[in-house]
Amino acid sequence: MTNKPERVVLIGVAGDSGCGKSTFLRRLIDLFGEEFMTVICLDDYHCLDRKQRKETGITALDPRANNFDLMYEQIKALKEGQAINKPIYNHETGLIDPPEIVEPNHIIVVEGLHPLYDERVRSLLDFSVYFDISDEVKIAWKIQRDMAERGHRYEDVLAAINSRKPDFTKYIEPQREFADVVLQVLPTNLIKNDTERKVLRVRMLQREGKEGFTPVYLFDEGSTINWTPCGRKLTCSYPGMQLYYGSDVYYGRYVSVLEVDGQFDNLEEIIYIENHLSNTSTKYEGEMTHLLLQHREYPGSNNGTGLFQVLTGLKMRATYERLTSKEAKLAVQV
Repeated sequence: MTNKPERVVLIGVAGDSGCGKSTFLRRLIDLFGEEFMTVICLDDYHCLDRKQRKETGITALDPRANNFDLMYEQIKALKEGQAINKPIYNHETGLIDPPEIVEPNHIIVVEGLHPLYDERVRSLLDFSVYFDISDEVKIAWKIQRDMAERGHRYEDVLAAINSRKPDFTKYIEPQREFADVVLQVLPTNLIKNDTERKVLRVRMLQREGKEGFTPVYLFDEGSTINWTPCGRKLTCSYPGMQLYYGSDVYYGRYVSVLEVDGQFDNLEEIIYIENHLSNTSTKYEGEMTHLLLQHREYPGSNNGTGLFQVLTGLKMRATYERLTSKEAKLAVQV
């Protein structure tokens, strides 16, 4: 454990299972280092084990299967610099195991289905992201994974997705409203009637008006830009690539939108895109590209998913540095 933090910065990472949260957490470790950051999976706050959920018909997505009072108390204690006795949900057995001691750390990431569900927990977070995968893409991903790796039948995979849908729509999806950044993964507009879902359209919705958060923009802040960067500087095979930047209203609030439709053939060339983005919170020219190249094997590295995950991570680092430098200044004044 590194030296005791002056200020614990809390980050929320929300979204359904299988939507890219784990890849994003690996990208955050690249930015902050493993020692500096502690990840708390909110599944640990299940108050019903697998057998009890089956017996009652209550899914893990249902708030009744989770102990929000304990979640709030413990996350608040960590933010105040106190160690906690965190429960453990065992994914292998489906049982709740004896608790473990978790010490406060510089960065605490709370990730899972419900980080933005409870108003009290939400108010503790310094920065949050929600992974919003459209149904078409989610189904394609899950079918590819479950049929290829787990030998499931198409009908069963579809039935499993549909059985989760009502609770997902009721309890998970509404959390999008509260996130500082929403990463949407949608079917491409570049291929008519695309069913493979290999080419994706990814959007980064950035909340405007949040203290200390400056949204990334393309070319000219506040304008609406459609950009086709393919040509001499960027290699694009079929179906090409489109970038978009503009403003939108999301849940009644203004957001800045960045969009990448299509995929990169050559990751080294992302430096060309990076040079046209502003407010990226990088520390040196090419840092965003460097972070992407560091793990080109991560899912989504060749499309907007990887690019926007890295940008969101850089914004979280900027938030951390802003909050801890403010803390340091206050300490000096006292």
